[in-house]
Amino acid sequence: MDGAARTRAAGLGLVLLSSVCFGASGPFGKALIEAGLGPLQAVWLRIAVAALVLVPLAAAVRGRALRTAPAGLRPHARPLIVYGLTGVAGCQACYFVAASRLPVGVAILLEFSGPVIVLGWLRLVRRVPVHRTAAASVATAMAGLALVVQVWTGLSLDPVGLAAGLGAAACQASYFLIVDRLAGRVDPLVITTAGTVVGAAALTAFAAPWALPWGVLPAQVPFAGHTAPGWALVAWIGIVSTVIAYLTGVAGLQRLPAQVGGAICYTEAVAAALIAWAVLGERLTPMQMTGGAIVLTGAYIAQRAAGRAAASASNTRPRSSASARSAASCPASRSTYRSDPFASANPRTATIASDSAASSGRCAARAISHAAAAISPSPHSSAAAPARPAPTSRTSCGRTAPHT
Repeated sequence: MDGAARTRAAGLGLVLLSSVCFGASGPFGKALIEAGLGPLQAVWLRIAVAALVLVPLAAAVRGRALRTAPAGLRPHARPLIVYGLTGVAGCQACYFVAASRLPVGVAILLEFSGPVIVLGWLRLVRRVPVHRTAAASVATAMAGLALVVQVWTGLSLDPVGLAAGLGAAACQASYFLIVDRLAGRVDPLVITTAGTVVGAAALTAFAAPWALPWGVLPAQVPFAGHTAPGWALVAWIGIVSTVIAYLTGVAGLQRLPAQVGGAICYTEAVAAALIAWAVLGERLTPMQMTGGAIVLTGAYIAQRAAGRAAASASNTRPRSSASARSAASCPASRSTYRSDPFASANPRTATIASDSAASSGRCAARAISHAAAAISPSPHSSAAAPARPAPTSRTSCGRTAPHT
């Protein structure tokens, strides 16, 4: 196995590990909720524990950049705050509310309807034409979701849980769009740390930690037919299902093309359903399992479309000398990474890593939306800008220039 193959294998393993870690959050969080914690209190504990781990980690890894944080982060303060409120706090809170009232697999599949909102935003707000293949993939996924939630039975699923799951989808879409805006400008570790700090602070008033039943932490909590200390379950969802899940996802996606990593991250839904079945004894009906398979089929269609578009672009790309001339025609791509202490040193890595920051774990929006971006005109290229001489310039600048 050559070096490139080993790199791809390592990336595959890291992204799969990230998906499993994210998928395992529901059963552990649900056990804490059934032991006496409110859904928002469980979410607050999860995000607060992650922030307590990530803040010193970011200080150690990005200490020099963090010392200039007031100046370096000021232009990005607003999107970072919104990211923390929606992409971290809102997404996690809505998901935990849904998971507390619905089977975990159903809750996470509802959350994965975020790509519909993303594509709607691209088409209706940014006025980006959406390719029919991308639309077909979303329609296929939505048909699967209709089977999963059994819409024809109306009240067979808890309406509050259903609304919370759709709210998680909206927050997931917000996460993707904001991270897309910050791509290449702010380091993924800084984005994740800021998101957990803002998210924990925002949920403090709603979770009321001063009224939290702290006795749950040292108590033995029923879990999977046994008992476990409450603090161990909190540590799991805070460290394994948040910190490790995010960091392994970023590290894995640095070793894989974004489209490949996005497709692999769909295993989170499968992992969540399987872990809930094995640990909590939950089950999906045959109709719901069929719907889940259709959802994944829609994701596969999107990834195939993105792969064909990427292969076509690769086949028509000129030699490296032409690419170098193209990169020289994009001055923003050269200056951004030198001047911004929060940007990654490698422009390609920064774009992929920022696109998956805090990921995470929420790869569903990214997967279909990357497909739309790959087979549709870029929203950034549609904005008023000087005309470029050849497609190579657009490709080169699109990879390295900061999003606006």
